[in-house]
Amino acid sequence: MFAAIMNKKIKVGVIGGAGYTGGETIRLLLNHPQANLVFIHSRSHAGEPLYAVHADLQGETDLKFSETIVHDVDVLIICLGHGESKKFLLEHSINPQIRVIDLSHDFRLGDSVEGRNFIYGLPELNREKIRTSNSIANPGCFATAIQLGLLPLASKGLLQEVYTTGITGSTGAGQKLQETTHFTWRANNISPYKTLTHQHVAEVNQSLKQMQSSFNGQLHFVPWRGDFTRGIFVSSTITTGKSLDELVSLYRQYYSNHPFTIVSDSSIDLKTVVNTNKCLIALEKVGDKLVVHSAIDNLLKGASGQAIQNMNLMFGLDERNGLQLKPIAF
Repeated sequence: MFAAIMNKKIKVGVIGGAGYTGGETIRLLLNHPQANLVFIHSRSHAGEPLYAVHADLQGETDLKFSETIVHDVDVLIICLGHGESKKFLLEHSINPQIRVIDLSHDFRLGDSVEGRNFIYGLPELNREKIRTSNSIANPGCFATAIQLGLLPLASKGLLQEVYTTGITGSTGAGQKLQETTHFTWRANNISPYKTLTHQHVAEVNQSLKQMQSSFNGQLHFVPWRGDFTRGIFVSSTITTGKSLDELVSLYRQYYSNHPFTIVSDSSIDLKTVVNTNKCLIALEKVGDKLVVHSAIDNLLKGASGQAIQNMNLMFGLDERNGLQLKPIAF
C-alpha cells in the first residue's frame, strides 16, 4: 500500500479549517510536494473562499470551505477544539482505511473511539509506532517543548523532580476572542495561568514515564502568557551530578537522527524557530543544577507542522517533506 501511495499524491481532507491550526495546516499542505488538499470542512464558513478567513491565501488557491465531508481521501487532519474531535468521529462513519491525525487533546492520554487506537504523535519518542499507525494524537504545544527538553534525560533514568516555566504567544489560546487575547490586555503584559494545573502536564508525565519507568511524575509547571503572537520558550531545571559536557553529548546522541530537534552550541532565541518546525535546545549548568531551554513555534512544531511530520512518517515519506521553512529571523 505504501508503494502505491508514494507513486501518487496523498489525498488530504482537513476538518475544522477556519482556526489558527487549520490555517497553518492548509498553508503547509498547499505547498507540500506530495499532498493534494481535497477539501476543507467548516460548518461556519461553508461556501466561502479560504481567503475570506485566511487573507494571506489570496492568489494561492481557489478552494472553498465545504460542509460536505469527502470520504475519498487517504488521511483526515482534524483541527477541531478539545472535545470536538471525539464527537466528530462518533457522528461520522470514517472508513478505517482512512488515516486520522487529530490535533486536539481528546486522544493524547490513550482514549480510543470507533475502534481507533491512537498513537501519541511525538516523532522523537514514537517514530516507529507512528510509521505503522492509522490514528495519531498530535501532542500539545507546551507538551512538545517540555518533552523535547527532557526526553534525553529520561532515556538514561536521570529525571527526578523537575521545575519548568514556559511562555507562549497569544495564538496558543486559539482564534476565538477571549479577554486575555485582546490586544489592549495582552500588549505590554505578561501573566501566569493554570499554575501547576496545566492540561499538558498529564501527557508529559505519560511520555516521561514511558521512557523512564521510575519517574514519579513530579513535574511542576508554571505557564505564562507572553506579549507576542507565536512561539513557546520553556526552561526546565533539574538536579544532576553529570557534567555539562556529558549532558550535551547525551542530548546530541539522542537527537542525532531527528532532523527537527537541534542542540545548540550557544544560547537560543525564540525568533529563530518561529515559522519553522524546529525545536532548538540549549543547556546551562551551575553547580548541580541543570537548566534545559527549549524553543518551538507553537503553531508548527507545536501543532500543524508536527501533524505534517507525522503524515509524512505514516505514508513512508521523508519526515522533512513540505517542512523546509524559513524562520522570521528579524
